[in-house]
Amino acid sequence: MEERLRRWRMVLGGGEADGTGVALHGSDAAMDGALSAVYERDGGLGASAPRVARWLGDIRTYFPSTVVQVMQKDAIERLDLTRLLLEPEMLEAVEPDVHLVGTLLALNRVMPDRARESARAVVRKVVTELERRLAQKTRAAVTGALDRSARTHRPRRAADIDWDRTIRANLSHYLPEHRTVVPSRLVGHARRQRAVRREVVLCVDQSGSMAASVVYAEVFGAVLASLRSLRTSMVVFDTAVVDLTDRLDDPVEVLFGTQLGGGTDINRAVAYAQGLITRPADSIFVLVSDLYEGGAREETLRRVAAMTQAGVQVVVLLALSDEGAPSYDHDNAAALAALGVPAFACTPDAFPELMAAAIERRDLGHWVESHTS
Repeated sequence: MEERLRRWRMVLGGGEADGTGVALHGSDAAMDGALSAVYERDGGLGASAPRVARWLGDIRTYFPSTVVQVMQKDAIERLDLTRLLLEPEMLEAVEPDVHLVGTLLALNRVMPDRARESARAVVRKVVTELERRLAQKTRAAVTGALDRSARTHRPRRAADIDWDRTIRANLSHYLPEHRTVVPSRLVGHARRQRAVRREVVLCVDQSGSMAASVVYAEVFGAVLASLRSLRTSMVVFDTAVVDLTDRLDDPVEVLFGTQLGGGTDINRAVAYAQGLITRPADSIFVLVSDLYEGGAREETLRRVAAMTQAGVQVVVLLALSDEGAPSYDHDNAAALAALGVPAFACTPDAFPELMAAAIERRDLGHWVESHTS
């Protein structure tokens, strides 16, 4: 009973209304104080860098890293601690995560030189961890899809035979008495082609609401650019378009080449991306945006329609993050769906499989249904 009351006291936060009558001591009191600083109405950390640094140390002592990341994000948003992130000692004390990187990128243009190297270290740590988590899965999914999408009638190995397609191609050779198909020709997967086999253009909205998506998209861009069978381009946009393709070998440089915030001109970005596509039937265009268009909406839709008619596989992601779809323009999403281009949110862990589906030119509408139901 005493333990149950203690837990309720931690949940309710104390005060006359909690009804437990339990007093906290030692580490329980320290945990309660750390929570109160952010979540109590009369809490707060003030503008004192030393006090915030102590609080960051406390939460890392008493809570797991996943909880620390949530508390940091809430503290930055609730208590307006953004200014303190320009201090190198603060950056050295925080727990790096995707949301913190987004905040630092938004501050990039006003960041003093003395904080810039600390900020880069934070960003590099997050990027390295994301690459460790996502790179192998992405390379395996994409290279597998490229192998499967290359057909041959002379597969070299039994493992290269596409049995579904082989059976469908030989149904006329069905022998009822033996209840089997005797294939006259095989359909298989051609492998080990070294030439560029697909063009991928990642076009990323860098408005403030897309911070986490920008981070993930640029990590994936770097991974895709490392595959010789793909020619990967990366552009980011607000009211202007910036081509960051030549920086894809260093995703930290790519991220510091973005500037979160500002307006949005999707039409200009799509027009630029069209100019990068040289082989439409072998190209995948990935637009990551909340679809709030500040440019010419009808022209954007015409450009997307032209790309799909030319054979480009168009993918529109409202978000590339773990948080689901943010606020987005539902009318523009519906207009794209009418063109056969579904707009949906995608988690980073699902993105490799999505790219595999796009490479194999599977029905992305069905893919979305199977991954969002």
